[in-house]
Amino acid sequence: MAKSKSSGKKPKYKRILLKLSGEAFQDRKKGESLSPDVLKSIADQIRKVRKLGIEVAIVVGGGNIFRGLPGQGEGIDRTTGDHMGMLATVINSLALQSALEGIGIQTRTMTAIAMPAVAEPFIRRRAIRHLEKGRVVIFGAGTGNPYFTTDSAAALRASEIDADAVLKGTKVDGIYSADPMKVKTAKRYSEITYAEALNKRLKIMDAAAFSLCMENQIPIIVFNFFKKDEIVRVLRNRPVGTLVHE
Repeated sequence: MAKSKSSGKKPKYKRILLKLSGEAFQDRKKGESLSPDVLKSIADQIRKVRKLGIEVAIVVGGGNIFRGLPGQGEGIDRTTGDHMGMLATVINSLALQSALEGIGIQTRTMTAIAMPAVAEPFIRRRAIRHLEKGRVVIFGAGTGNPYFTTDSAAALRASEIDADAVLKGTKVDGIYSADPMKVKTAKRYSEITYAEALNKRLKIMDAAAFSLCMENQIPIIVFNFFKKDEIVRVLRNRPVGTLVHE
């Protein structure tokens, strides 16, 4: 019996950490900061990844609800603002958990700030056990510390759970030499080394997050999460997105 095209290549990674920004949950056309339709779409993409047999951990941002740094301009001190941003990531985490469980995917939300009535506290060994049992694990509240971004949280959690790669889902199809929305001649890189990315000063993740991935030799893949089935193509090692590696 002939193999279907979808059976293609085997997944390249066993365990991944998916990083999604808070803006990924928005529907700007409808003016929704937390869109039910977008949540359903994200959950469906993750369902397809789980069908490949890949263990999935997720770190989400909270920028669709609140950002700590801009809050300083509104009279909110940086530490308080960052804590408010962490709570915003927990709101997004719970919303995504609900969307995933609504389509039958077992999910656990773990937070860096203790709130046992809402989610489990982050415990490394427990998180790994959840992943081994096939549950999707969502990490909320960033690192639990102010002055660190959710990119840093993604790199930290990926290191702690021994993830094979960090997948950064964006609205563009990879890393470019310049902003492709402003520079038509901008070049997209299919792959690039950590050193080249640093030398070219490419904005992939914040410096702390990028350094952590480089130190622990965790590949970073930047891709368009909102292109249908693009994450599946990435995980089947198709030539999409940009791979940053040693």
